[in-house]
Amino acid sequence: MAKSKLIKANKKIENGVVGSYKKIEDTVVGSYKKVENKFVDLYLTRDGESVEDAQKRLSQENKKRREDLEKQKHQH
Repeated sequence: MAKSKLIKANKKIENGVVGSYKKIEDTVVGSYKKVENKFVDLYLTRDGESVEDAQKRLSQENKKRREDLEKQKHQH
């Protein structure tokens, strides 16, 4: 019986800690996304391009840049 009370108490603590962490994580990630989207909108979009389109374009450019660097590494 004592073990079951300890297990139940630990489970409550675990759920509280995990729940709190999840809330903090969601808040931080959400805030970061807002800042990121605002930065892309202000500085990285081209004429008539949406934030989502700019992010896709930037991702593709970054991927190509990394591939080119890998090719250069292997050539030397």
